[in-house]
Amino acid sequence: MKHLNKLLVAVMMVMGLASHAQDSNNPWAISFGVNAVDTRTSASPEHVDFFPAHFSQPFAVKDNWNILPSLSYIGVSRYVGSGFSVGLQGSVNKIDKYVRFAPNAAGHDARGMIVENPGDLMYYGIDATIKYSFQELIKSKVIDPSLSVGGGYVFFGDSSYGTVNPGAGLTFWFTDAIGLELATKYKWSVSGDREDAAGVPDAPSHFQHTAGLIFKFGGKDTDGDGIYDKDDACPDVAGLKQFNGCPDTDGDGIVDASDACPDVFGLAALNGCPDTDGDGIADKDDACPDVAGLAALKGCPDADGDGIADKDDKCPTVAGPKENGGCPFLDADKDGVLDKDDDCPTVAGPASNRGCPEVTSEALEDLKVQARAIYFNSGKATFKTGDKETPARLDAIKEILKNYPNAKFSIEGHTDSDGSDKLNQKLSEDRAAAVMNALIERGVNVDNLVSKGFGESQPVASNKTPAGKAQNRRTEIKHIGSKYEGKL
Repeated sequence: MKHLNKLLVAVMMVMGLASHAQDSNNPWAISFGVNAVDTRTSASPEHVDFFPAHFSQPFAVKDNWNILPSLSYIGVSRYVGSGFSVGLQGSVNKIDKYVRFAPNAAGHDARGMIVENPGDLMYYGIDATIKYSFQELIKSKVIDPSLSVGGGYVFFGDSSYGTVNPGAGLTFWFTDAIGLELATKYKWSVSGDREDAAGVPDAPSHFQHTAGLIFKFGGKDTDGDGIYDKDDACPDVAGLKQFNGCPDTDGDGIVDASDACPDVFGLAALNGCPDTDGDGIADKDDACPDVAGLAALKGCPDADGDGIADKDDKCPTVAGPKENGGCPFLDADKDGVLDKDDDCPTVAGPASNRGCPEVTSEALEDLKVQARAIYFNSGKATFKTGDKETPARLDAIKEILKNYPNAKFSIEGHTDSDGSDKLNQKLSEDRAAAVMNALIERGVNVDNLVSKGFGESQPVASNKTPAGKAQNRRTEIKHIGSKYEGKL
């Protein structure tokens, strides 16, 4: 039986390793303080009912409690989950008040109890406990009631024996990790409440009360934000409790990890980015952040609705195509051909002639008259010396041609039959070129002109008379089409 009792004590001690309640954030706890041993519960006579016999006079502190006025217990424990913790506690005391039932001894009380000093016996206890905390159940952050069960081994003077220890406790937490712990255990002796022949206690059951401080520790908070790593969604960066430990640098209620603009206060609808102009486009994506605009134009306004942002629109209040910088195409001469396509924007003309007027027969006749009145020095390609009419004729031709900026004209030189064919061909070409160059010098577009010489091959009168030869020595200007022919 003695060996069985020892085995029972050993099993109980292995089953538990704690006497205090912790939580998953701080799984470890250490506690220390003073303890009191009360042997009153082992002194009742057998004929008295159990509870009155064992639990009367529980607070007879002065008469029955043995208190060592110094640090007299220390415990360590670990939280294992669901309100349970396990741990180990060691205690020391000195027994100078031992209560026993001695109704025939002098000085006994009305119940037949007497308190004696058994010889300042030393008391040592080591206890393993499994404890359940009701703190989470009652949803309190300060009050922490608990129940416990466990076993231990006691050295009582020269005796030693195992105990079974049901108990209860109450802890008041000052902070999340520091509290005042009050606890009591009924340590029932598995060897029976023995005394030796001289009445010296051998293996008494007893109460042990403890009062002390408890400190929880072991929780890891890498970023120091007061939120333990296991509950911290951002364990390496200090953050806020309402965001599970993640930071919100700009204070807009959106955690930095989900905030597209973490350093600037913004709107949840825009992933934490601001919208200064209130157009629903985040400033970071808004090309015009201070003026409300359209999403299609990256937040810029379009006053005339032509699809071109005002900042890029040369005519922001008048709709116009993009290719004209947002300005409308004009048709100054109202001929149905827009100025951008009109070679003659100030003179009406058909679209078939790119907005320019068609060369009229009257204009061609006038060109014929003016061209035939240009005179050259005899046998040369230079204008007749001292002739004041030729410059005037050239000016007149220029004025006619400028009305037809897209028409192409051929300047043709002709001679009479005097001289060789070769010389006449060269002379006709040079004289035609001379007229063309004179017109170019007066501002006629070179692209509108060509020159040709026909020598004596195209007479308009007889070369047998002086009058006929005079008519054959001539310059003519003919309309030969548009300068865009072949390019349109």
